[in-house]
Amino acid sequence: MLLMLTALAFVLGAAMVLGTYFGATKVPGMVLQRKLDQRLQEISLPDAVAEDGAEQGILKTKQEGMLPSLDRMFGGTAKGSAISRWLDQSGMKTTLSTMLAASIGFAIGCALLTNLLIAHPFAMMLGAALGAAMPWWYVSHKRTRRLRKFDEDFPDGLDLIARALKAGHAFATGLKMVADEMDEPVGPEFRKTFDEQNFGLPMKDALQNLTERIPSLDVRFFSTAVLIQRETGGNLAEILENLAHVVRERFKILRQVRVYTAHGRFTGWVLLALPVVLVIALTFINPEHMNLLFRERIGQFLLMVAITLQVIGYLWIRHVIKIEV
Repeated sequence: MLLMLTALAFVLGAAMVLGTYFGATKVPGMVLQRKLDQRLQEISLPDAVAEDGAEQGILKTKQEGMLPSLDRMFGGTAKGSAISRWLDQSGMKTTLSTMLAASIGFAIGCALLTNLLIAHPFAMMLGAALGAAMPWWYVSHKRTRRLRKFDEDFPDGLDLIARALKAGHAFATGLKMVADEMDEPVGPEFRKTFDEQNFGLPMKDALQNLTERIPSLDVRFFSTAVLIQRETGGNLAEILENLAHVVRERFKILRQVRVYTAHGRFTGWVLLALPVVLVIALTFINPEHMNLLFRERIGQFLLMVAITLQVIGYLWIRHVIKIEV
């Protein structure tokens, strides 16, 4: 019992000595480091807070994918940078390695599913190719929708900047008003432009970065108009109002074109869905008759030809009805 008390007293005494030494040597440095981290965080974060409650900082954060080494290896190349910019334009928080992993996963899944339906090597290759393309098609769809929404909301941002200029504010203040007042995707993109010029980047470079993030003709017009006005002078508010009017009229024409081409787009969807619906219906109505199409080699070959022609026909119809305005 006495031995246990002696050992306990020794442990307590050693703990007190070590705690005092640690408090005297380590704690002040930890407190200073914490204050420094808080100060850097206050400097790097803007005043605005996003709708979801997360503060939007200007520090560029790179998304870590499933294979960070692959992202770093291809990130420094021209092709890798172009793909990363393309992914950023979709608004999705993803990386090149994540997309490649998703493509491989979908390719394997579609290949196995195709093999269950059509036991043919070429069918597996076709299913793998379609599966590998699915994630990229989805990202392309998201990118198209985001850029289209930006173009539709862009005139409102121009009007907001023009009103700020008429009220006597600086151009940078107009950018901040657009960043604070407008939603995704116009607001966050103008927030990046405002933060870049606010922290020392020349306005020309900040606007150039905006045109690279948003590959739109209207954004290039906006950037060119602002830079020319800063060099030669003029009424920038009137220029932006005229540009907003032109963009709205162009979208009015574009909507009319979409109405005129609605019949062609609907025809494309019907022609694409009709064979699939017929196959499913005939499978339930007469399974024995349809099983011949899947079991016989000539039937499998005809199925692959039909799928290939369906895809080609749909892409051709889309190309025909696509009219640039």
